[in-house]
Amino acid sequence: MGRPLFLRLAAIVALSLAPAAIVLAILGIERAVAPGWIALGVAAGAVAGTIAAAALNRTLTRHAERLDAMAEALHRRELPSHLLPDERDAMNRAERRLLDAADAVVTSIESLDQQREEFEAILRGMIEAVVVTGVRGEVVMMNGAARQVFGLAADINYAGRDFVELCRDPRLQEFVGRATASGSGEVITGELAIQNPAPRHLQVSAAPIRRIDRAAAARVLVFHDITRLKAYETARADFVANLTHELRTPLAAICGYAETLSQGVDDRATERRFISIIERQSRRLARLIDDLVSLSDLERGLSPLKFEALDPRRVAEEAAELMREPARRGGIELAINAAADLPPVAGDHDRMTQVMVNLLDNALKYTPRGGTVKLEVRAAETPGASGAAAESRAGVEFVVADTGEGIPAADIPRLTERFYRVDRARSRELGGTGLGLAIVKHILQLHQGSLKIESRLREGTTVTVWLPVAVPTPPER
Repeated sequence: MGRPLFLRLAAIVALSLAPAAIVLAILGIERAVAPGWIALGVAAGAVAGTIAAAALNRTLTRHAERLDAMAEALHRRELPSHLLPDERDAMNRAERRLLDAADAVVTSIESLDQQREEFEAILRGMIEAVVVTGVRGEVVMMNGAARQVFGLAADINYAGRDFVELCRDPRLQEFVGRATASGSGEVITGELAIQNPAPRHLQVSAAPIRRIDRAAAARVLVFHDITRLKAYETARADFVANLTHELRTPLAAICGYAETLSQGVDDRATERRFISIIERQSRRLARLIDDLVSLSDLERGLSPLKFEALDPRRVAEEAAELMREPARRGGIELAINAAADLPPVAGDHDRMTQVMVNLLDNALKYTPRGGTVKLEVRAAETPGASGAAAESRAGVEFVVADTGEGIPAADIPRLTERFYRVDRARSRELGGTGLGLAIVKHILQLHQGSLKIESRLREGTTVTVWLPVAVPTPPER
């Protein structure tokens, strides 16, 4: 910049000296002024003009260099240098104001960058799927939860792609298309049940992003996965329906026979039979309520466990002794086989006895007369361990095997659900509440144990309970 500017300044000085030089030349021709003086004056003016032009060139060059450095710093999004000379001319004041404005711009850019990073961090941490679309419905950005919900690859950039094409469910495509085409400034909400890429229930909202001219430029689509909530609502509805049915059956019997007795029964044997039915149904109702309270306490943690080192053999023998009489009345052989020198397990004595009695009671109920129920206790590693020492845990298995009718394979995964029965009529006839295995499952979860059920039709059922070995406590010093 320096040399071209200097030449232009020199040309300006020469043009400014030209009128004076012409006047002096005329005066020299008329001999009013000596030629030497004329030459000296022109030379002095040219030298002074050249010096002034050089000084002005240096000043302007310094300003230009500082402005160039400022522009370069702004390009790098850095604060420009504030080393300015203490000059009072207009150029320096303008440069100072420009520098202050540049500081404000850089500060605003840094603030926007920080806000963008915070916004992206919030998006990454959200469990809701968030997708921002442009004016034409193209993807501007999406978070990781959106990729998981819609089955999209984590390493592919979908920016610019039409979001409707990425939605593989017709209902979702219809909602997104309607939200994108809508010109209103209102938030559009809805609840959808989709099947692709996986069955889900989604609560969806589409909010417009407005520009300065108040035109809707884009939309923010938020998808909240309420699949689990819907499952909870369905489970609650099923529980209420099942509970109502389970309560209605014994109550109807009690009320019906009580009403009949209140009207008077001439036959003494019939009266005793009605009273026996009322008593039996009352006990069934009491068992149902007790099981409900027990299950509720276990689920809410209101039933504290007293953990201690238990002898597995003793737990099995006590439970078997309680079930000897029901086995004898049913004509079923109850056998127990416990290995010697079993390690102690950590557990609550009463709750573990409840588990074993429940499993033996189920086995006896569904084993025909002349059948066999065996209870075996043996040492075992963690169920399903791959054999690596770091993955296995020492434990003890309680195996209850019967020679009953067996359970269909399709029903086995649901046996621990509340009120689930394979044969509802027979289960009620035998006095079952449908809550026994649900209680067993929760007790074992609190003991960090596991439950496995295996069965074959017309061959019998085997239920295996695994508990970890008690960790020995170091002696006090």
